[in-house]
Amino acid sequence: MLFWISYLAEDTLLAYWWDGARFNGKIVLSLQLCATLLPPKILFTYFVLYVILDRILKQNNRLFLNIASLMLAAVITLLLLRTIDIYFIYPVIFGIHTNITFFKPFSFLFNLIDLGFVSGLAIAMRQVRLQLASREREKLLIKEKLEAELKFLKNQTNPHFLFNTLNNIYALARKKSDSTAGVVMKLSKILRFMLYESGKKFITIGEEIRLIEDYIDLEKIRYNENLHVIFDTDIDNDAQQVSPLLLLPFVENAFKHGVSESFFDSTVKIAISLQQGKLLFEIENTKEEEEGKQQSDSKIGLLNIKRQLELMYPGHSLVVDNQPKKFKVTLNVNLDKHEEI
Repeated sequence: MLFWISYLAEDTLLAYWWDGARFNGKIVLSLQLCATLLPPKILFTYFVLYVILDRILKQNNRLFLNIASLMLAAVITLLLLRTIDIYFIYPVIFGIHTNITFFKPFSFLFNLIDLGFVSGLAIAMRQVRLQLASREREKLLIKEKLEAELKFLKNQTNPHFLFNTLNNIYALARKKSDSTAGVVMKLSKILRFMLYESGKKFITIGEEIRLIEDYIDLEKIRYNENLHVIFDTDIDNDAQQVSPLLLLPFVENAFKHGVSESFFDSTVKIAISLQQGKLLFEIENTKEEEEGKQQSDSKIGLLNIKRQLELMYPGHSLVVDNQPKKFKVTLNVNLDKHEEI
């Protein structure tokens, strides 16, 4: 509607400026003329937009038929415009009743140019709109894909941790230990977080640290005196927003591929520093020396968290130091600069 109203206004002003004397200074006559000629132009334009153009875009192989249909529609429209000109505009609007030549080359050429202009403009606008809509759909699909991927990655916490913890709880219950209730509560908190909190876009760094502390407490029950954990934090803003489960996978990795595979005493050192939105996370664990093969990052289980970091914090720095008896990860992230997914 806005397009055709704008075109009618432009056509009216142009006709009045071009041949104002014929309208006796009355722009209303120019409006009547242009409005009378508008319906055939609308029909032709929509025929081209939704019949001819759609056939071409659908890669219809009948190119000759499409061109012939377009030419026939243009000829019919030009004849219709000329008919309206002679049998309505001249006698009704201008009051001219003298004989007028039907096939006048200049009139047909003028109408052809006008018809080409309005239909071409409409086609261009439709194609731009379709292109923009296509880009928006593409962005939406990419966004949905990344959201699904991120959700999948966040759900990859090792299920063996849950089984081992339940076994520990069972053993404590058999012994009627006073620690049983506390262990069940910590496990409940972790599972509640996995189910409800991990789906959020952001949580506070304080919540992430408390989750890590609960995780470590449960692992300590499993390994008893064989495990030594050093956990240091230096946080200037406990409410700093961070992507859920950003740090826990590193901790889980240290226990899964370091502590659990060791036959001797194991040590895990964790240091978290947050100053003015800049997070420094370091975790180091002892491990058994491998003979005849190198331990890859993928075996260590860091691929998921690496992908999460690429999605959420593309400007991060992740350094993995894999030595024979020690495995260390250093992560630097500016938490204030994150991607919206």
